[in-house]
Amino acid sequence: MTTKLYSEVWDLDVFFKGGSHSPELNEHLEKVKTQIVALENRIEAFSVPTKVEDAKEVHDLLESITATALNLREASAVIGCFVAANTKDKQALLLQSDVSTIQARFSTVRLKVEQTIAKTEEDVWGALLETKELSQFTFVLNEWRENVQLQLSEAEESLITSLSVDGYQAWGQLYNQLVGDMEIEMTVDGMTKKLSVGQANNLASHPDAAVRKEVFEKLEAAWKEKEDFFASALNHLAGFRLAVYNKRGWDSVLQEPLMRNRMSQETLDAMWGAIQANKQPFIDYLTTKAKMIGAEKMNWYDLNAPITSQTTKMSYQEGAAFILAHFGKFGPELEAFSRQAFEEGWIEAEDRPNKRPGGFCTGMPASQQSRIFMTYSGSMSNVATLAHELGHAFHSYALRPVHYLNRQYAMGVAETASTFAEMIVADAALKSAQTEDEKLALLEDKIKRSATFFMNIHARFLFETRFYEERKEGVVSAARLNELTEEAQKEAYGDALDVVHPHFWASKLHFYITGTPFYNFPYTFGYLFSLSIYAKALTEGEGFEKKYIDLLRDTAVMSVEDLAMKHLGEDITKEDFWAKGVALCVKDVEEFLKIASKER
Repeated sequence: MTTKLYSEVWDLDVFFKGGSHSPELNEHLEKVKTQIVALENRIEAFSVPTKVEDAKEVHDLLESITATALNLREASAVIGCFVAANTKDKQALLLQSDVSTIQARFSTVRLKVEQTIAKTEEDVWGALLETKELSQFTFVLNEWRENVQLQLSEAEESLITSLSVDGYQAWGQLYNQLVGDMEIEMTVDGMTKKLSVGQANNLASHPDAAVRKEVFEKLEAAWKEKEDFFASALNHLAGFRLAVYNKRGWDSVLQEPLMRNRMSQETLDAMWGAIQANKQPFIDYLTTKAKMIGAEKMNWYDLNAPITSQTTKMSYQEGAAFILAHFGKFGPELEAFSRQAFEEGWIEAEDRPNKRPGGFCTGMPASQQSRIFMTYSGSMSNVATLAHELGHAFHSYALRPVHYLNRQYAMGVAETASTFAEMIVADAALKSAQTEDEKLALLEDKIKRSATFFMNIHARFLFETRFYEERKEGVVSAARLNELTEEAQKEAYGDALDVVHPHFWASKLHFYITGTPFYNFPYTFGYLFSLSIYAKALTEGEGFEKKYIDLLRDTAVMSVEDLAMKHLGEDITKEDFWAKGVALCVKDVEEFLKIASKER
């Protein structure tokens, strides 16, 4: 029987042939520019709606905006893939800068439309939203109207958008270039290689403690060598953001991320409260793991250390087959969609130099496809990451029948779909364990993810919150950034760590992403929220997939509080909801500690 072999390198030619030098891509970008000019001319004649008959004009304008957004997003996503797959692709970096300028111009056009529509009188507004042309956009249009009231004037917001290209977004792009040029020389298994940051990070789970410690120290040294550059980028990025908030009269740095995530402060506080109250089992887990690997206390570089020599390894082909088999047990649509992603080359997984670190999923909405990026080295953690990113892609797939304006879901619910897919695979791996040692290793891999969301992500949140407060008073030095990072890590990990990661602020791309402020707490939200959905799926069994898809289709047209109430019947502003999810994770820890005590 012939086994299907899937490519480990993605296919981008299906969008634009020729890579970053593609004539088709240049033609596409010129088309987008033409569309934007047409929109600009059209908007000059657009005025505040005054009667219900204006609904058709508003609808037609929204369709034009949608068509332009689809084409712009297609180009932006493909160019982002070029940059991620080869950080030395200079042409791709130039294209990325060009797209940032185009995006800023489009954002100005869209902002003018939003601000004009928002000025509609209340009685006319209500009537417009009841028309057949606009009723499907009720949530989105109301959200635009509310957000506009919190912003500056049209001219001022347009100026901010224009200046952001070189005064804000450029800092994030500079960070990517700096990291892309970094190389770490390591001798592993008798071979000396120069590794990208992404490849070096994969050694964090190497079975040899000396290798883990060495790569951690070499990475720390590399971050320290350029810490002033990274500190400058982070300070300027944050300074721009804070200046905008100040002009808008926003006191809290969390106002924008909470708005973007359609989440209340009450919900965020309830989530962290439940986690903070239940950290002791995870501290016990870290303490036990440290002893199992021969350390007096857990060190950062041992967080991903294997606890047994029987750690499961899977080739890319084996990992793909494992994911497909267990996705199929959940539902036919998830399995069929994921098979398409493997067969049609949607995934960039090859372990090679000059790739950016981390993993992501990006959507090409005009083509109704996605692309997944990661560096696959055969660990079960890699398999989980692959499933995670496929979950993101399936979310986009589920939203295909929905109008593009109703597909703009927030990060928190985005992480729900990805984590749900990851759980399917993690549980399947655990159930398929052949020995007690293998079961312990897989259980530990699952608990590591809980510890990441409850401790690592919490540390990021604490660091970023405190950094922004200090940045309000002036530039924060690299030395102080190290101190803030260490303080946050020790607090979030309940003092369970000996050696911490002081340059984590420099090493984590998420702090430098301009499009999404506070790229941290939504991960924890998605993880715990998906636990409730997963528990429901296990209870209902076959047939739940349709309900799951219905939930995904609602993620962009309601607040997270309303989403939870509609589909789960839960009030997520209360700690009790979050405590139930944490309790499920604690059960894993209890089982781990029980088996570990027998092993010793």
